[in-house]
Amino acid sequence: MKEICLFDPGYENNYGKFSANLGDLIIQESILRELNNIFQNANIMSVSTHQYPDWHLFKTIHKADYKFVGGTNLLSSNMNEYNQWKIRLRYTPIIGRVILMGVGWWQYQEEPNNYTKFLLNRVLSKKYYHSVRDEYTAEKLRKIGIRNVINTGCPTMWHLTNCAAIPLRKAEFVLTMLTDYNTDPALDLKLLNILKDNYRKIYFWPQGRSDARYINELGVSVELLDHSLYSLDQLIDSNVDFDYIGTRLHGGVRCLTKSIRSLIIAVDNRAKEISTDTNLPIVNRNDLDTIQKWIKSPSKISINVNQDRISQWKNQFN
Repeated sequence: MKEICLFDPGYENNYGKFSANLGDLIIQESILRELNNIFQNANIMSVSTHQYPDWHLFKTIHKADYKFVGGTNLLSSNMNEYNQWKIRLRYTPIIGRVILMGVGWWQYQEEPNNYTKFLLNRVLSKKYYHSVRDEYTAEKLRKIGIRNVINTGCPTMWHLTNCAAIPLRKAEFVLTMLTDYNTDPALDLKLLNILKDNYRKIYFWPQGRSDARYINELGVSVELLDHSLYSLDQLIDSNVDFDYIGTRLHGGVRCLTKSIRSLIIAVDNRAKEISTDTNLPIVNRNDLDTIQKWIKSPSKISINVNQDRISQWKNQFN
């Protein structure tokens, strides 16, 4: 039985508490699904990316047959100052060589500093190909000498291959999501008013810890869902006919994988770069006219997931 260590964004800490950003759980679910398909009957141990490992974990991490970092925008140009993946340079001899799986770069940034170059070249595997979320991330890594990189897209989209079932025309209701750490009250209110004018009811799913508080502060009447992945899936699996329009990327991808007509409002580099590579349906936040047109006009969604690259990355473990 293979022993696998997964640096996992789905856990807020190493004591079993799940991340408050439920998008991390959507990523976690996809990562585990793919790893279980590749390594059948493997023992997968998760270590939180949100918390530095305790010393008692290092022995287990070191002995694992494979070590993966699963998804999200964990890499940055100044990892000595900003590191969503909680790792330090002195950990690298203990941890050993790690394999990226659908990982992206945090924001548009300058070239990586010397600390980041040294850290990533020390901790990332030179034997196996790394899977990255978009071409922007792939280029960042190549420029610092890490060339064993394949742009596979985000694992949450790897099985998004049948877009024919996604409706062309607007639904009766709408689901929206907003982002607690990237707010624009003026534009967000305009969006909500557009939704109110075009749909019978607005559902709101709080993906982040403070999303519900933010929508309440905006003072627009919505049907607020619970802060749980179960509540989103319950709406998706119901008979409610709805579109998705909102700023949350992974909540939107969840809807697309369930054949929900969806438009993701891009507020950072993640959706923009994924869209460049895959034709993910996005719109800039201030482009309200395009949002209006998308709602009212038939729109075919056709997403291009590069299965050859995904298979190339997976097959190296056979």
